[in-house]
Amino acid sequence: MPSALGQVHTFSCLGTRLALDVESGSLHQIDEVTYEILRLYPEKQRSEIIAALVPRFGTQTVEEALDEVEEAVAEGTLFSPPALTSWEPSGPPVVKALCLHVAHDCNLRCRYCFGDTGDFGGRRELMPAAVARKAIDFLLAGSGSRPLCEVDFFGGEPLLNLPVVRQAVNYARREGEKKGKRFKFTLTTNGVLLTKEVRHELADLGVSLVLSLDGRPEVHDRMRVDAGGQGSYRRVLPNILAAAAGDPKGDWWVRGTFTRENLDFAADARHLVEIGINRFSLEPVVALPSEPYALREEDLPTLYAQYEELTRLYEERVRAGRPFRFFHFEIDLSHGPCLPKRFTGCGAGHEYFAVAPNGDLYPCHQFVGREEYRLGSVADGIRRPDLVEEFRHATLFTKPACRTCWARYFCGGGCHANAHLFHGHIRRPYELGCSLEKKRLECALYLKAALELPAPKGEVPGAGDSA
Repeated sequence: MPSALGQVHTFSCLGTRLALDVESGSLHQIDEVTYEILRLYPEKQRSEIIAALVPRFGTQTVEEALDEVEEAVAEGTLFSPPALTSWEPSGPPVVKALCLHVAHDCNLRCRYCFGDTGDFGGRRELMPAAVARKAIDFLLAGSGSRPLCEVDFFGGEPLLNLPVVRQAVNYARREGEKKGKRFKFTLTTNGVLLTKEVRHELADLGVSLVLSLDGRPEVHDRMRVDAGGQGSYRRVLPNILAAAAGDPKGDWWVRGTFTRENLDFAADARHLVEIGINRFSLEPVVALPSEPYALREEDLPTLYAQYEELTRLYEERVRAGRPFRFFHFEIDLSHGPCLPKRFTGCGAGHEYFAVAPNGDLYPCHQFVGREEYRLGSVADGIRRPDLVEEFRHATLFTKPACRTCWARYFCGGGCHANAHLFHGHIRRPYELGCSLEKKRLECALYLKAALELPAPKGEVPGAGDSA
């Protein structure tokens, strides 16, 4: 047995045993004896493993399985050591993306809104065109040699300020062309104002859409209400379906939120699929325990079962030739080419900033309104370089809970805003969110195995298939 071993995460999902080599990203579908060997391998010698498992499995079975494990270790696909054990950012920060809060106002009053129903704890206002142009200038100036810059139009409801969205896109394309840069634009909308004319204009502008729809009518209407307290499902559904149908291969997503009021969220996923939505995410609400709709630790077994139910639905549809895309099941086992991205997550506060309607800069859209995290403005630049450095150094290596977490390379250390909301600082992740993230990853890994990997000897492929 090697003296220094990396980490292997073993788990079972829908009756299928799996092992993920954390450092290499290698995924193995395994049988029961291998499952037990991998649990013992980091702490036991070969003779001890054989002695412990022979009474259950027999000498030949254990020795053959152990030989295969040791061969995989030698190949670097099990217990591979970490590529790096520490990392420090180097060079000046490079700005890659901005979230423009073009509207601190909204035509809905969603009960779970982290932005205080659109005003983010301040006054209701729209971003002036001059501020939007300054924000684009800030992004271009800070983007270094990057050829691609990204802008997300956010709110509130950004379509309340469509003229400024239009002007910002045109200005960015014009100024970016002068500097040899391209732009990707996204707009997050509740769908109320997404008329045929607006859809066509956004398509002409090359703006991708994130469309808010929580699922079943009664679920959506419970939380996503207008100023008069009336549900919005019937108002937004035709616009959202038309946007999806009008761009069947486009870069759009439907985004829903589930709360303690609909712990059976797999039924909402099924509803979305049945009405023709074939790419979506369903996000767990993030709310303090004082809120009646907040998720709790005791809800985790139910939520885990719902993720497995969603996994069954996903596999069933793929095997029937009617697939859909679920955002959290789209994982990359190679982790991509960029090691620092695996360590630093979303880049909030140094690569990515949010811009309030008055031009103030914050680490991300969820920090807007938290005055202790105001970094400066697009007019005056960064005035809190200390905070920028704090975010740059908030990596997997500086978060104790993340250093040994098997899921660390997929989440990059979790959401800083959620960590601050629950713990008052950004280096202790929000634990319930971590638990749900890990369960989603296990389901995603199961689907990789069930749909792409051969089954181990003696087991039937697709053992977890309910179809």
